[in-house]
Parts: sequence; structure tokens; C-alpha cells
Amino acid sequence: MSKLEDARKILEALQVPIRQQSDMCCYTFLAIAGIKKRSKWEVATNEWIRIHDIIAFIRDNYGTEYAENSRETIRKQALHHFRNAAFIEDNGVATNSPNYRYRLTDEMLGLIRSFKNKSWQANLTSFCSNHESLISQYRSKRNLTKMPVRINGAELTFSPGKHNQLQKAIIEEFAPRFASGAECLYVGDTTEKDLVKNEAKLRELGFSITLHDKMPDVVLYSAEKDWLYFIESVTSVGPMEPKRILEIEEMTKSVTAGKIFITAFLDFKTFKKFSESLAWETEVWIADMPDHMIHMNGDKFLGPRKQ
Repeated sequence: MSKLEDARKILEALQVPIRQQSDMCCYTFLAIAGIKKRSKWEVATNEWIRIHDIIAFIRDNYGTEYAENSRETIRKQALHHFRNAAFIEDNGVATNSPNYRYRLTDEMLGLIRSFKNKSWQANLTSFCSNHESLISQYRSKRNLTKMPVRINGAELTFSPGKHNQLQKAIIEEFAPRFASGAECLYVGDTTEKDLVKNEAKLRELGFSITLHDKMPDVVLYSAEKDWLYFIESVTSVGPMEPKRILEIEEMTKSVTAGKIFITAFLDFKTFKKFSESLAWETEVWIADMPDHMIHMNGDKFLGPRKQ
């Protein structure tokens, strides 16, 4: 087994996320440990080392070139995570100082020196019992940043981000105002595609759903009015353009319920960016102004407001 694969096996055993098991991260790990192609793991060292030295070590010992402008990538994708997991430590000077350096912690050095020896498994168990894995750390952080949302009476969570922030507003602010009593039949999440998907009800209403169909971001149904609300949550792409309307119409050509097409935006500035591409006969809702809607509907609401 090559030293690169050795490094990957160690990182995998330490429950490092897949992204931090990339070739670049493994080469960085080897450089910090001072392990060359023919070195034995028992001679690993924890001398202080700069990112410039890491790049030179990888080039000189493994024939893989990383440009000097890769330093920030190595810092963010490898060193930052290794430090979070207590694999390495820094010397405490300012990060922009030419004297800023990293090295393996004494505990990590002792562990990897035993790799492939009889004591490896016992040492690994001991290390892991005293150090929370990166996967566990990051899962905890993700859970802390998730946004709680109540959908159809159930407590769920959205991943963080503007798109889901707007979807949360649609569920909690738009629906009670303009779709009171409606059930959420579909809503996705940026990391969990189908957070809510009531396929049985969608098919009962006449939806034709295939693997290739892109559902609107949020689908609400009012049984009282027999209305379907198709809502696109737009922060950067995907408003209710004429082409999008045709796609949804094709997916719902057997649906007899009334169809309402809505584009939701976080703020007026984003609305203005897309205003010229919005289809007529659609609606606009802006989270910053939750009590109002913009109707792209010609003369549908034409008339005096007071008699």
C-alpha cells in the first residue's frame, strides 16, 4: 500500500469526512508527519512546518506540484479541519506572519507512529475516546445552525441558507395570510431534496411525477377552495417564467384543482432583478412585506377600491 493510501486509511479510521480524505489532504498529512515514500511510520516527526514547506515537501518527495497560490486552499480544506480535530496545533502567531507554523500534536504523533504495529488498534481506540471525531463535531454544528420549521403540525428543520430561509417564511408567513388552512404537499431542502412529499395526495390530485420532473419549491393545497399553490423560492435563480409555467402545466395536465403560480422573494431588491422575466397571470410575494402581494394579472383586480 502506498503512503498516500496509508494516510487515507489513518484519516478514515479517525472518522474524518470524505472531503478531508482527498489526495491533497493526505499529502498535507504526510508532509506534516515528515513521512516520505520509503519512510516507516515509526519515524514520523512533529517539527514545526509552514504551508510553503508542505508544498515543497509534497513536490520533492511525491512528485505532485501544488502552486504557491494553493496555500489558502490547503489551509482551508486540510489544515483548518486537522486543527479542529486536534491532529495538529499552530504556534500561536498571527496567521499572516511568515513565522506561522503547524505541527502534529504529541498525541497524534504517538498514534501514527504505531500505525501497522500491534499497538495501533488500542492506541486508535484510546485516541478516539478522548477526541470527538470531525464528523461528530460537524454534525453537531450543522444541527445547531438548522432552522426549525413547523409543517403540517410537525416540527422539522431546514438547513441554513437564504433559499431555506425564504422557504421557512413561505410556510410560516405566506401560508397563514394567503393560504389559510392549506396543507403542504411538497417542500424540499437544500441538503434533503424531499423534506415533505405527499406522493399519495399529489397523485390523487392528478399529478404526473417522474424522476425527471423538478417540483416547485413549495406546493400547498387548500381542500376548502380546491386550490393548489405552486411557489418558487427565488434568491438567485428560478422565478415563475413562461417556460417554468409550461413545465408545471405539463406535470399537472390532469389536475382539475385551481392553480396559482407564485414567485417568492426575500426582498424588493431581488424582486426588481427578476421583475422583467416574470410570467403574466402569476403572483409575487415578498417576505420583507408579508402582508401584501403583487398581482401580475392584467385586469383581474381592476376597479375602484372603495365605492
